[in-house]
Amino acid sequence: MPRPAASAPAAGQTDAVLLTAGEVEATVLPGDGCRLGSLRIGGTELLRTRTDPGAQGEGVFGYGSFPMVPWAGRIDHGRWRNGGEMHALPVDMPPHAIHGTGVRSAWSPAAPARATSAAFYYDLADPWPYAGRVTQLFELTPESLRTTLSVETAEVSFPAMAGWHPWFRKQLSPDGARARLDFEPAWQEERGSDHLPTGNRISPTGGPYDDCFGLPYGVAATLVWEGELSLEITAGCDWLVVFDELDDALCVEPQTGPPNGINTAPRLVTPIDPLEVGTVWTWRRP
Repeated sequence: MPRPAASAPAAGQTDAVLLTAGEVEATVLPGDGCRLGSLRIGGTELLRTRTDPGAQGEGVFGYGSFPMVPWAGRIDHGRWRNGGEMHALPVDMPPHAIHGTGVRSAWSPAAPARATSAAFYYDLADPWPYAGRVTQLFELTPESLRTTLSVETAEVSFPAMAGWHPWFRKQLSPDGARARLDFEPAWQEERGSDHLPTGNRISPTGGPYDDCFGLPYGVAATLVWEGELSLEITAGCDWLVVFDELDDALCVEPQTGPPNGINTAPRLVTPIDPLEVGTVWTWRRP
């Protein structure tokens, strides 16, 4: 997988919001792309954090669990169309634009945070050409974390996508089992040499993956660290990107369209029809 150009983290990344429920602690970093910077269950960290060696050199893209909005994954050479208007976005994973503007933005509180929930927003701005607002809500219980993203506009309609890019640790402890991912996609998007779907749907292949899969009845996948923990990931969207080519971490990414979907499968956000999608992580211990 071509690696993204390194870039400085967003300003204000040290402003952390801690949610707690029982033995679970979730740390949200609103100034650093409103990502989940840490998820600890009984003291065990599930996510690759910014200070982990594997995250070094990957800029804002390589740690935690960040929202991908107002698009997810790659846009072909950064170019996309809204009706008769052609737009170009900065190419930050040459030759494509990738992962949206939310990951590079500082988000503001949408309401005072509570012990188990918090909501944040940011207003769409350059280089995104349309006005709008993105909101993200986190809701924590001792058994689960629900995260909801919404994209809305009061003015011009535009196509958009949303999703999440979590970096899960392949091992939760030095001597622990390596993570196994269980899921049953209906198809796999054939990947071209440019890392974009070709438009052909193929039977799922064996990994390692940097690939997109179709789950037309909603995303359902389970990560299992045998003997330690299992994590079920569900989401109200039909697409899942899996990236597991690295030794220390793997990504299981629910999103509302495939890579380059803003061109190939656009979902229009209008003043009366916002885009809203949620994902739930539910964990169990043996």
